[in-house]
Amino acid sequence: MTTVADDRTGEQLAESLLQGVGNEWMRAATRLLGKHRDGYWLRRFLTEQDSQPEHLQYVDRSGTHPSVNWIGLAHRLMNEFPLTDAPPIQGSRSELAVLRIATSLTGAAPLNLKAALEALDETELDLVQRAITEAATGEEG
Repeated sequence: MTTVADDRTGEQLAESLLQGVGNEWMRAATRLLGKHRDGYWLRRFLTEQDSQPEHLQYVDRSGTHPSVNWIGLAHRLMNEFPLTDAPPIQGSRSELAVLRIATSLTGAAPLNLKAALEALDETELDLVQRAITEAATGEEG
C-alpha cells in the first residue's frame, strides 16, 4: 500500500501512517505532525524524493503499512550522518521545533525543550500539549 499526500487532510494523512503502529508515543507524535499546519511535515515526507539509504528515509515503507521513520528522522535532525549526501532538513524555526518535539516524543532524539517551546506560537503550543497528554494517557485528544 502506498500512501501519498493527495487531497486528504493532515489528520487523515496521519491516520494512514498509523496503521499497525501500537506505540502510543509514536501515535501521538504522528498525530501531532498531522494536526500541525494541516500535515505540513507529513506532506513533505510523502512527496519529496528521498534518495537516502532506507534507514534515513522519512517514511518507512518496508512493512505492511508505511509509517514515519522516527529513527531516520532523528539521525537527520541531529546530522549524525554528515558523510552522506543527506541534505539538512529545512523549515522555519517553529516548523523544525514541532518536528523535533514530535521526534523526541517517540524517544528517538533528545530535545532542548526550552529552545523548542520558545519557537512555538500559542496554537502550536496547544497542539504539543495535547500530543504530550495523548502520549502519556493513551487517550486521543
